[in-house]
Amino acid sequence: MAEVFVFATLNGLVTGLLLFMLASGLTLIFSMMGVLNFAHASFYMLGAYFAYTLSTYIGFWGGLLIAPLIVGGIGAAIERYGLRRVHQSGHVAELVFTFGLAFLIEEAVQFFWGRDTKNYQSPELFDFALFSLFGQEFSAYRGFMIAIACLIFAALYFILTRSRVGIIIQASISHPQTVANLGHNVPLIFMCVFGVGTALAGVAGVIAGPVLTTFPGMATVLGSIVFVVVVIGGLGSLPGALIASLLVGLLQSYAIAADVGVPELLNQFGVSFDSSHPLDDLWTLNLPQVAPVLPYLLLVLVLIFKPTGLMGNREE
Repeated sequence: MAEVFVFATLNGLVTGLLLFMLASGLTLIFSMMGVLNFAHASFYMLGAYFAYTLSTYIGFWGGLLIAPLIVGGIGAAIERYGLRRVHQSGHVAELVFTFGLAFLIEEAVQFFWGRDTKNYQSPELFDFALFSLFGQEFSAYRGFMIAIACLIFAALYFILTRSRVGIIIQASISHPQTVANLGHNVPLIFMCVFGVGTALAGVAGVIAGPVLTTFPGMATVLGSIVFVVVVIGGLGSLPGALIASLLVGLLQSYAIAADVGVPELLNQFGVSFDSSHPLDDLWTLNLPQVAPVLPYLLLVLVLIFKPTGLMGNREE
């Protein structure tokens, strides 16, 4: 039992921190610009594909350095020549624009790279076990993923709360005219913020591609769950995104590891149903089968009891 719990916790941490790497960019864009980017997971997919292509020429580390820069440059160009023009029409127009952009990127990926799964491999440097417990190994690459996610959180938190750049960025949201009068280029600030946010999604794609496989549907797999994470944590809250990511990752990991049937789980709460009950088929399910639904149930509960999210602030 201890073995199952320990490795479920480790796997949950890896999954949760991977979600945070993806959610951090979306949180940054929303907190600074008020834009909920539906195409965010598509930039994550672009990061994986660019890194895969670059890795065939300059290796994994070259892809890790260059692919996020390419994705960030694409994101900045989209903000400058597309999203900025749509912004004046309101949030609905922004949502429709980014929603259409997600489909456009997916079609472009299939056009240039094809529909097959790419053989994107992790570097040989991490081809060993970081440690062993109960006869099972925890790979060094998963430890690398955890380290990168923690580094991203620390860097973003410091920049946004302790640096002059963070002060200028946050002031540009609440008092753009004042910031402009002080000599700062507010549109350029917004373009850079959007570019950095998409670059963070690209980093997540580079890191996750070798583990979760690189294929045209990878944006769809994580696209909805990242919005769940951001809403649970509180829109625009970086610490909230981290907490929500870990909650979702651990919740799914524990559910998969438990392998307990729904009837047994309900019996623990004194609930039972006979075979003639109309919903009898539902009680044949087990927790691993229900695991993909659990984050959405958590989302519903959070919205019922704290609509602003775990660490969101109510707008006055």
